[in-house]
Amino acid sequence: MESQELLTANLTVQPGYLNIVASDFDARPMSYLTEDGQRAGYEPDLTRTICKQLGLTPVWHNLPMAEFYSSMATGNYDVVWFNQAITPGRQQQVTFTQPYGLFDESVLVRATNPAASPEDLAGQRVGGLADSTNIALVDGFPGATAVPYPGSDKVLPEMLAALRAGEIDALIDDELVLLVAEAEDPNLRMAFSLPTRAPFAIGVAKNRPELSEKLDNCLSSLIMDGTLAQLWAQWIPWKPFPF
Repeated sequence: MESQELLTANLTVQPGYLNIVASDFDARPMSYLTEDGQRAGYEPDLTRTICKQLGLTPVWHNLPMAEFYSSMATGNYDVVWFNQAITPGRQQQVTFTQPYGLFDESVLVRATNPAASPEDLAGQRVGGLADSTNIALVDGFPGATAVPYPGSDKVLPEMLAALRAGEIDALIDDELVLLVAEAEDPNLRMAFSLPTRAPFAIGVAKNRPELSEKLDNCLSSLIMDGTLAQLWAQWIPWKPFPF
């Protein structure tokens, strides 16, 4: 066995591979599938860069978001890596690396809705991913009603469809993905953004401490040598690099 193989033999569930819990819905610029089924975006490019350093081949598994963390208990996966903010609840189930990005949240409405602040959403229904950092913010919107959507494998398209159909009056989610939705649909408008700077990181199986350490070390080196900044500039050029 070659030296690189020796280094990775017990690093992951399946030697030589990084089995990733993710989804395949369009969450560009963070992650999406091209027409030929290839993953593209900030996260997949970062994944490939890190896996190359560690001598691993990334394998993405598309699961409903509601099952992301419970699936880790099966022992079939190494990491959760798909638009995941660090939260205390999630930290009970995985070990998070240092962040690879800090992201804000925002509220999207139909173009006919004049809302421009949380106060303007009084009496309105605000949809968001159930048990997420996004929808938790609705508690601070006076008079607004939170409408949680279970984390299916198509939750973002489902929420956008509900907004267009008038089933909800507003949608709260990560600013990056809602900017794309706004740009693609003239009937939708960004009402306002919330500068939450939520830390997004890789959730590593608790029984893989060596993998967690190596992923953290890779992220540190990519920040120091400017690689992470280059990936950020490629995919998210309108936001300043946060590190």
